[in-house]
Amino acid sequence: MAFVVTDACINCKFTDCVEVCPVDCFHEGPNFIIINPDECIDCALCEPECPAQAIVSEDELSNEHKKFKILNKEYAEKWPVINKRKQSTFDTDYWLKQKDKFQYLEDYPKK
Repeated sequence: MAFVVTDACINCKFTDCVEVCPVDCFHEGPNFIIINPDECIDCALCEPECPAQAIVSEDELSNEHKKFKILNKEYAEKWPVINKRKQSTFDTDYWLKQKDKFQYLEDYPKK
C-alpha cells in the first residue's frame, strides 16, 4: 500500500513531508505535491508531518478521494522529484480552511 496526497494539499503545498521521506517519492507541481505510488514504501513517516492532513493511506481513501490515487501516479511521471523543504505559499492560512479544492489543481503547461 502507498500513501496518497489529496486535495487538501492544493495551494498549501507544505513540504514538511518530503524531508522525512527515506525514498524521495514526492514530486512537485505548480500548486500541489504528490507521492509516486511505485516508489512509496508505506513507511508512514510523511503522514503526521503534513499540517494540512492531506496525506492518506491508500486503503483509507474516501470515495471522493479515490481519484487522487490515479492523479498521484499520473503526475509522478510528469513532475520533478522534491526532497528538500521549501517555504509554503504566502496565503496558506486561507487555503488550509478551504474544502474541495480539486478545481484549483494546476498542471504544468503542455510543451
